[in-house]
Amino acid sequence: MNAILKFEPIFKSVIWGGQRIARFKGIAPQGDHVGESWELSPMEGNESVVAEGPFKGIGLNSLIADHGDEIMGAWLMKACGGRFPLLIKFIDSTDDLSVQVHPDDDLAARRHNGSLGKTEMWYSILPAEGAYLYAGFSRRLDADSFRSAVADNSIIDSLRRHDTRQGDVFFLPAGRIHSIGRGNFVLEIQEASDITYRIYDYDRRDAQGNPRQLHIEESVGAIDFNDIADDCETPRILPVAGRTQCLQSCPYFTTEVTGIASKTTLDLSGRDSFTIAIATEGHLTLTPAGGETVELPQGCTALIPASVQEVEIDGNGSLVTVHVQ
Repeated sequence: MNAILKFEPIFKSVIWGGQRIARFKGIAPQGDHVGESWELSPMEGNESVVAEGPFKGIGLNSLIADHGDEIMGAWLMKACGGRFPLLIKFIDSTDDLSVQVHPDDDLAARRHNGSLGKTEMWYSILPAEGAYLYAGFSRRLDADSFRSAVADNSIIDSLRRHDTRQGDVFFLPAGRIHSIGRGNFVLEIQEASDITYRIYDYDRRDAQGNPRQLHIEESVGAIDFNDIADDCETPRILPVAGRTQCLQSCPYFTTEVTGIASKTTLDLSGRDSFTIAIATEGHLTLTPAGGETVELPQGCTALIPASVQEVEIDGNGSLVTVHVQ
């Protein structure tokens, strides 16, 4: 396979969402409360579909079933049991998201019928003035003091708050308590899992006046109560023209950002993995060796199959890439 694949985004309307995702992408409004755009997803019921080219209309999982070694790489295809391992999103928060935690792979598999856990990262793209979020604890709690802090609505006081800047990188291993605060616009890279234990939701109500479901006891078994270390702090990594910088590397994904100011070549010959390419600024073109050029405007995501050995990148902007190693 020598085609770079683009997929139709899946827009999610939520009570805390806004309108910035469509503006960022330069497309027509998708609603007043769009909080997420699922850019590349293998999730059941939310499977990404190819947007253009010879595979137009085909779902990601069907492509993997028919061309798994070419797209994923033979070793990764075997290691992941034929499942695409990542989920890519843009998130726009005009209000605070719930305080939550995600289980690790072992706990998720035991509790949720073999599901993956959810380690993730956020890359801050366009934070509004005053944007903030929470990641990790600011003081040591045990299970009982945690339950008490949730019950008396003081749990926020026990979380580590971060004022968000453009270029901030937040790594969220499974078990780290967290919440995206209002005013954030982030790129999220995560394991392909949609398991969330909601801990606190500011007593918000749904359209019928009912409080949103919480998962306090489930979260107790998932939280790392020792997670008050300095690695909750974040580096700030802004794109630099002609330079590739690592945002995060962990067993689940490696993410890099490159500033593009002139024609450059992305050498993938030593990588037996797909590469996900996301334009976070400007307008780029991607041309695989011997293949067709693909336009990648700001806010657009593409999947480069493992079988592609080299890609020529042209244009002016910033490119985030994700692969598994």
